Amino acid sequence: MNTSALPSRRRLLQFGAAALPLAALGTTLPGTARAAVSPSGATLRMPAEDDRHLRTFMAWPALSSVWHEQLPAVRRDIARLAYEISRYEPVVLIARPSQAADARYACGRGGYYGIEVLEIPNDDLWIRDFGPTFVVAPGAVAGVDTNFNGWGKSGTSYYQPYANDAAAAATLLEQFGVERIRAPFTGEGGSLETDGQGTLLATESSLVNANRNPGLSRDEVEQGLRSALGIDKVIWIPGLAGADITDAHVDYLARFTAPGKVLLDRPAPGAHPKWVAVYDQAKEILRTATDARGRRLAVTELPCPDPKAIRGKGKDFLAGYTNFYVANGAVFVPQFGDAYADGVAYAILQATYPGRDVVQLDIDAIASGGGGIHCATQSQPAVPPAF
Repeated sequence: MNTSALPSRRRLLQFGAAALPLAALGTTLPGTARAAVSPSGATLRMPAEDDRHLRTFMAWPALSSVWHEQLPAVRRDIARLAYEISRYEPVVLIARPSQAADARYACGRGGYYGIEVLEIPNDDLWIRDFGPTFVVAPGAVAGVDTNFNGWGKSGTSYYQPYANDAAAAATLLEQFGVERIRAPFTGEGGSLETDGQGTLLATESSLVNANRNPGLSRDEVEQGLRSALGIDKVIWIPGLAGADITDAHVDYLARFTAPGKVLLDRPAPGAHPKWVAVYDQAKEILRTATDARGRRLAVTELPCPDPKAIRGKGKDFLAGYTNFYVANGAVFVPQFGDAYADGVAYAILQATYPGRDVVQLDIDAIASGGGGIHCATQSQPAVPPAF
């Protein structure tokens, strides 16, 4: 690993309850729980995704028992996505030691910034969910380990092995010399969407759920989110439990594009009524919500493609554009083969991010597993300058 580009290790003191092991917190959070702070006293806060990145993390899918005959195609999608992102910022791809050589061969030398393959055992590609969620303050950074438990799907038809993925966040933070905060809740990075100014979007179905946080009320989960991520206000959307492996993560549904601005996934005509109901509930909540600074939210809808006009098929296929990823200088979004809908998505995202390239990619193999580009990536933010 090229350690010359790594940030110096910062010993972040005064974490308070957010740094305690989960087991030490019991089934409820203490009333004294408070946000983690840097040595300067500034709150460590989850930044907006469009803030400057040091690098993007990705993961090489490991298990044929999960992807079956699709595994080679999924790996091609991951290699292509890594290459395209590496044209804009460095990419670090984790892979099992026994598979690292194959990953290096598939990725080649990468783009302008290159792709580094780091030998860390993993199970699947969804590093947004099992990787660390970063928090920053002027002159400081830490990584929040959200205690990945395989989306709480043990004993269900959605279960897949996750022991390596569950350990990856801690290993990755140690490799890069970043302090680890163990969250006082169980969740995934895809269940957390922030404007970078203290407002969080989240679905109740994915966090206030006995398969992640048994015995915790919504208020108790919210207290954990506030303390670990430096959040001032959570806007809760009901979501839908049990209908997919994530229990309706927010990053397929609604995304902040700037403070006070949200893109909302709009189901295609003929979509299942249960997903239309999720959209209707989200739209109504966002229409009347205010953020942590009292601003009303401006909501723009991002229409899904017509299922009859796209290439991809299958019950788990994620045919939506809202699971895009914002990198340095670019926005990465799927292209599904519905020329009209693909064009509308491009135009909306280009208008939303006028200073960035909109890069559309065929990720049909990844989408067949119920995820997208955002699910397959996790950003490490640049450390804001110290005061």
